[in-house]
Amino acid sequence: MSLLREHAPADHADLPGPATEQMLAAAEERMGISLHGDLRTWLLQNNLDLPEKDVDDDVMCCGFDGFPDEGSYFLGIRAMERLYANHPLSGGSEWREEWIPFQSERDGWMGQFIDARDGRIGRWFVGAPTVTGEYASLAHYFDSVAEMLTRIGAGDYPVCSVAEGRLVWS
Repeated sequence: MSLLREHAPADHADLPGPATEQMLAAAEERMGISLHGDLRTWLLQNNLDLPEKDVDDDVMCCGFDGFPDEGSYFLGIRAMERLYANHPLSGGSEWREEWIPFQSERDGWMGQFIDARDGRIGRWFVGAPTVTGEYASLAHYFDSVAEMLTRIGAGDYPVCSVAEGRLVWS
């Protein structure tokens, strides 16, 4: 988040504050699963749910546009809970209850999840095989995001630049 603040300060300024322990405990109770420690730590620093007035009920997931990349969103706890309860792959052999989505695009057809058992990061895409263990941990995933933001800040990322303090995807 410090790299986002450094390279895209206007985008960073739009982000809400942290979740509370009470919010996380209530969500865990409703979902019937404990959040992995890495995810809990992230949410206690960065709960990226949109304000209620900005939530679009016609889309599965919504968040702050353009971060971590064009068309996808890091999910706040409310959005995670909603997608967890209504995941397009749930009810079949392609989705496991211990997978908690933390990043998605608007319709929930693709995104990334953290395995609540061991913290590994996987990726789903409706119509394609689910990938488990894409990253060993949330920290490894965020290392890749930090590398991308560093390249964007240096002008060395072909599909994204910064204009007026905001990430601009081409």
